Amino acid sequence: MSYSEEDIYEYNETDNETYNYDDYESPCDKKDIRSFAKVFLPVMYGVSLILGLTGNALVVAVYAYSKRLRTLMDIFVVHLAVADLLLLLTLPFWAAAAVHGWELGEVLCKVVTALYTINFTCSMLLLACISLDRYLSLFPQLKDRFLGRIFKRNCSVKLCLVVWIVSFFLGIPDLVLSRVKDFHSRKACMVMYPSDMAIQAKVTMEVLEVLLSFLVPLFMMLYCYYHVVRKLLELPPENRGKRWTTIRVLLAVVGVFVLTQFPYNVVKFCRVLDVIHMLISKCETSKAMDRAAQITESLALIHCCLNPVLYVFVGSSFRLRVLRFAKAFGQRRRLARRREECGVEISFNSHSQSQKTSTFSI
Repeated sequence: MSYSEEDIYEYNETDNETYNYDDYESPCDKKDIRSFAKVFLPVMYGVSLILGLTGNALVVAVYAYSKRLRTLMDIFVVHLAVADLLLLLTLPFWAAAAVHGWELGEVLCKVVTALYTINFTCSMLLLACISLDRYLSLFPQLKDRFLGRIFKRNCSVKLCLVVWIVSFFLGIPDLVLSRVKDFHSRKACMVMYPSDMAIQAKVTMEVLEVLLSFLVPLFMMLYCYYHVVRKLLELPPENRGKRWTTIRVLLAVVGVFVLTQFPYNVVKFCRVLDVIHMLISKCETSKAMDRAAQITESLALIHCCLNPVLYVFVGSSFRLRVLRFAKAFGQRRRLARRREECGVEISFNSHSQSQKTSTFSI
């Protein structure tokens, strides 16, 4: 059995009005779901955009000012901030689409859809790399092994390039297959798979996204931070304060990741099961699944706003960099103001002198 384009649209979007449920006896009207999305999604996307742009832009600006990435952790953090920024910049397009439908053409549809997938996956994979880097930093005996040789300062560019390439390949189907389609006088930007491979392709891509964007980072965090905490607990008593501070930060990192990503991936997995086995046959169940997808995806995007706090702002070295950046920025502002005042004063003196000269001549 293969899905028609309308069926695929029902799976991907919540804009359809007439898809039969309850053994195809009556149409499923989802106007209330669209009305909910018109209010909820723009608000959530707007909040994520403002908070995320502020934090991640500050990270990029501070590291760009320092002009030196000292450690592998610094390199991962900068790439993470760039990926989050690119992801957040796609949110205004989706917010506008939730209110008015997609009115921006097919080229932007392809680009925005691919950017969303690429940068979301890249962000999650970089979190896994940060976990491994923290793990290896506490176990120097592993540096001579294969994984330790990869996570070296001189291999940082190649490692980040691999992460970006893997993410890009995962976004190729979105780039190629995204289309703008009309449904009941409303346009939607969506991925349209050929009917003869719709189920297999959709299931494969969803499983890959769940694997790379959730399961791999989660496994890396749990394994690496478990061993990091065990190592910290072995420290002498005089370092107890710093030890528990670090442990609380690690627990916050894992806890925030699970709270923001787990619900979203559970919903994605349930929708994959529905694609395979046609489990949802009730209209109300379908509506509940659509609303859950909207809420959990918005919750997952909040992680982009929290990454600067969890991975950068809590570090004392970065706080020192922020202070230096703020001090240098303030000095530049004062110098620019003094130059402006001096320019005004010189201009005023020259104007006064010209007036005296002309009066004397008269």
